[in-house]
Amino acid sequence: MGLTDDDVREILRIIDESEELGELSIETEGFSLYVSKGAASAEARSGGVQPTTPPERAPAPTATPAAQANPETNGLVDIPSPMLGTFYRAEAPGAAPFVEVGASVDAETTVCIIEVMKMMNSVPAGVSGTIAEIVPENGQLVEYGEPLFRVQPAG
Repeated sequence: MGLTDDDVREILRIIDESEELGELSIETEGFSLYVSKGAASAEARSGGVQPTTPPERAPAPTATPAAQANPETNGLVDIPSPMLGTFYRAEAPGAAPFVEVGASVDAETTVCIIEVMKMMNSVPAGVSGTIAEIVPENGQLVEYGEPLFRVQPAG
């Protein structure tokens, strides 16, 4: 399955709007895309050496960041975003949100979805407790590891 022009545009939009993502490399059968912004891009535009292949780097993390206690939030546990994408509280416009403040969740409870390149990815709570805070606004771009929810842990 290849990427469409719209997919590439969406990737570029996400990278442009991201404050932390500086480069991205995607490879599929018959297609390779390497995008870099910042100093490397400025050097290329100024006539500097332009790389023909992306630089070697460590493989991207494959594990989802675990829910973790945040010392700045009085013992509440953050549910972090497992990926960069668009945060949605419900599975469709007009549908009821997956969770509200005060809702009880367990580790397997779906709390939201993150859209990446028109693919919807369910996000489980990863912790048992009560939703104390919903951090991003519905439809907001979120970064990998950014807190989505804060939970008062059970027990």
